[in-house]
Amino acid sequence: QVQLVESGGGLVQAGGSLRLSCAASGRTISTYAMGWFRQAPGKEREFVGASTRSVGSTYYADSVKGRFTIYRDNAKNTVYLQTNNLKPDDTAVYYCAAGTRGGRTPRDYDYWGQGTQVTVSS
Repeated sequence: QVQLVESGGGLVQAGGSLRLSCAASGRTISTYAMGWFRQAPGKEREFVGASTRSVGSTYYADSVKGRFTIYRDNAKNTVYLQTNNLKPDDTAVYYCAAGTRGGRTPRDYDYWGQGTQVTVSS
């Protein structure tokens, strides 16, 4: 079992950047596909991007492609979500997740962090 803790959220102006971190403990992240999701008030949790388990390749939702980047630091057992050119529509609680399969839906993941709030002002 793996435990996940997100950090790095905050308030930023449109066009700004944040780096979100997801620190894992209990097991190494190299054994998991790692995903990032977000949930805005009154909306369903939506896929942001993910890194595959084996080769660590990444894929993203169309809404963030070209602006967000996922990368792993295996030495720190941490996954990052670099967010650039943020927009007010990016405002949400951001969650990281770990799973053996990975994918674009929440049910593809078994373990979740508590989330970190990102607020983008216009």
